[in-house]
Amino acid sequence: MALFGSKEKKPSSSKSVRPTVVRTQNVAKEIQNIAKSYEVPAEKLDFNILEVQTYTRMNDENREAEWELVEESALYELDDQTALLNPFFQIKQTYEIEIFSLGVGMPQACPDLRLAIGANATKCKVYISVGAGSKIRYKVGIDDELTTLINKKKIRAGILIGIFDEMLKGVVSKISADVRVNEEVVYEKAQSLLVAESIEPTATTDDDLILHYENNKQVDESEKVDYASRGFIQSVVKDELLIEYIKPRLGTAGRNCRGEYMEPSEPKITHEVTFKVDSTIRVEEDEVSIKYFANENGYIAFEDNTYLIKNDLEIDEVSFKKTGSIRSGVNSDVILNVSEADAVKDAVGTGMHVEVTELEVEGNVGSHAKVIAQKATIGGQTHSTAFLKADDLDINVHKGKAVGKEVKITRLEHGKVKAERVRIAQALGGTIVAKEIEIEICASHVKATASQKIEIQKMQGSENTFTINPVLKEDVKEGLEENKESIEKLKKTVRELEQEIKKYEILIKEGTPAFLEIKKRLVHYKKSGVKLPASFVKKYKEFTHMQEHLKEIQKEYAVKNDQLNLQTTRTASFQESIFDARVINRDRWVGYNEIRFILVDPPMKLVYKPAENSKDMIFGLVELEDGEYAIKAVKE
Repeated sequence: MALFGSKEKKPSSSKSVRPTVVRTQNVAKEIQNIAKSYEVPAEKLDFNILEVQTYTRMNDENREAEWELVEESALYELDDQTALLNPFFQIKQTYEIEIFSLGVGMPQACPDLRLAIGANATKCKVYISVGAGSKIRYKVGIDDELTTLINKKKIRAGILIGIFDEMLKGVVSKISADVRVNEEVVYEKAQSLLVAESIEPTATTDDDLILHYENNKQVDESEKVDYASRGFIQSVVKDELLIEYIKPRLGTAGRNCRGEYMEPSEPKITHEVTFKVDSTIRVEEDEVSIKYFANENGYIAFEDNTYLIKNDLEIDEVSFKKTGSIRSGVNSDVILNVSEADAVKDAVGTGMHVEVTELEVEGNVGSHAKVIAQKATIGGQTHSTAFLKADDLDINVHKGKAVGKEVKITRLEHGKVKAERVRIAQALGGTIVAKEIEIEICASHVKATASQKIEIQKMQGSENTFTINPVLKEDVKEGLEENKESIEKLKKTVRELEQEIKKYEILIKEGTPAFLEIKKRLVHYKKSGVKLPASFVKKYKEFTHMQEHLKEIQKEYAVKNDQLNLQTTRTASFQESIFDARVINRDRWVGYNEIRFILVDPPMKLVYKPAENSKDMIFGLVELEDGEYAIKAVKE
């Protein structure tokens, strides 16, 4: 304890360590001990390597052998893997060094070169890192200085020198060569260079069981998490990798750059296969793993400790509480039957998404629900905000939106339908777009648009609109728009070419007499052996260039004009079938109704209002003698 009023003595930063020679196997520890005894920071000390001695021995299971000194000339012979990978083989180095304070001993080598040593996790690869901004200047003996500096860094880090470092000479030579050429090298960016490499061990592999079928769902991080999609079933496709058992494998031994033998650990076995599979799943085994592949489409099930692939699934309802959304995909071969038939309940609940190959719902489809399938049957009714899509779609009462190829609806109640062919038993308002539309009983406020035919068996209401439009499909609409744009561009190009042709025809016509005169004179000069006047030659060439240019633009005009005629013909082809299209009412007309035909070329909309109680049943588009068009009663 310090006396009252006295000050505690602090270590002097100006203390220096007189040169001290020690013999050790741990240079870093020895430097720390001397620094502590002199009360100076260890980083203020440096050392010289006076001697390096390498010893080896080969023990056996019962006793330790004596250490044997290895001559320096034989160091690289120690790289023999047979010995190095023998767990009883040992190697060590003893260093005789002289420790002193920085600035007291020899001048510091390469003082502006910031050099650090690093290694990978196993210490089997050792690197030197040259810091950005480092400088190195040329001087005699630079190779030896660099080698000594790197070896000192390695020794301080416990890395053996003269062993595993055959590449060190090449690294030093490359650096010194650059310095010799440029006299000074400045490292603008940090660099890492491999200076030692021993035998890397192979890690032991513990066994593992990977359920690939649970991880195959693609997740879009930009989308909000759908908590309704809980994976009630896991759909699979034929040849998909479902499960993989990774076999345990013992790793291989190694030895790091410190000379330490690295024995692999025993693998842990915690996932041994105890389950079975049936014929719907095939097994492929190799040395590394056992893989289980799907033999068919469907969904994977686990029953009685057996994995199998099934296609049929029957449940009471699809709801957030019980199942969440079911999305196996329309090509999954999964057939789903939802049995809830209560008229006041939803078989497919609010916001649920069902996507299977075939779907049969005995009851209702709720609000904001989405159904996608190849074939779907809805025994109840669809909510006005529900969406259904299927190639073959059959709905009892439809209030929502339906898209498909063949759609059959028992009663349409202000719903929307878009398909190839639509058959409706009773339409009580709604919007229908299709190639062909058949309605058995048509009430009021029905908007039906077809490209070929609209047929009503019994008309019971009014305020209906029946439209024939040859351009309904999106690809046809896009094609028509592209064609129109192409026609406008071609028309502009043709007009510009016409103007340019007229311009050059006038120039050539007006310049022909003068050209013929110049040509005549040039022939005369040539026969007489007189040098051709430069002005005559220039005018002759200008005129011939005009003739050639006229021929080129006339050819281009012909090509563009042909393209324009072709595109114009194509536009007309978009509505070729409109003259075969029909609006048919097998019953008398009731109240106010409209028949509309939409033409593409010329673009116009024709409207016809059948008189009440009219006996005319079949209507089509006809072209009048004056080139006008009209909707008239025609034969079927």
